[in-house]
Amino acid sequence: MTISEDRSALDWEARFAADTTPWERPGLHPAFVDWQASGAFDGLGSVIVPGCGRAPEVAAFADAGIPTTAADLSTTAINWQRQRLEECERSATLFEGDVLAWRPETPLDGVYEQTFLCAIPPRLRPEYEQTVHDWLQPSGRLFALFMQKEERGGPPYGCDMEAMRALFPSDRWDWPASAPIPYPHPSLNGKPELATILTRR
Repeated sequence: MTISEDRSALDWEARFAADTTPWERPGLHPAFVDWQASGAFDGLGSVIVPGCGRAPEVAAFADAGIPTTAADLSTTAINWQRQRLEECERSATLFEGDVLAWRPETPLDGVYEQTFLCAIPPRLRPEYEQTVHDWLQPSGRLFALFMQKEERGGPPYGCDMEAMRALFPSDRWDWPASAPIPYPHPSLNGKPELATILTRR
């Protein structure tokens, strides 16, 4: 997670420090594996992973030779990423703090959205959409995993697809013609994350 504590619903540092992180998957997200195998990451000159936590995708992007930025509010998570990168003999830019206030020096090619949108309070979603749009250059891609959850409250907060299409409107984002692919979450009672790639207009 990467928004200031006064805007967050949880003390994310306390959760990582106590290793109370049921949203984390073991190993690479299968959507990441499938996207990489399909060539979806080919040509990316830069990517950010907001709310990176201890996601191994940060090192995987770096290992693929893609300049990577990883951001999180948690010191424990950022230190974990730093150690993992050192062990892999890879490098990435690590940002600790409110990522919604962060801006790249040059527009990015990709945003890997795995656990951020479902973690922030829904009232912050319009700000997130604007921020991601600002981060990306035209034709930049948002690799999105939208958590599906019928229960109210959170985090995680459900990312209903009708709401997502309203949040990422067609005059600002190109949606693929194909339906999103579901990836059940093993630690969240099989709740699916719907994988799709949006392109910034």
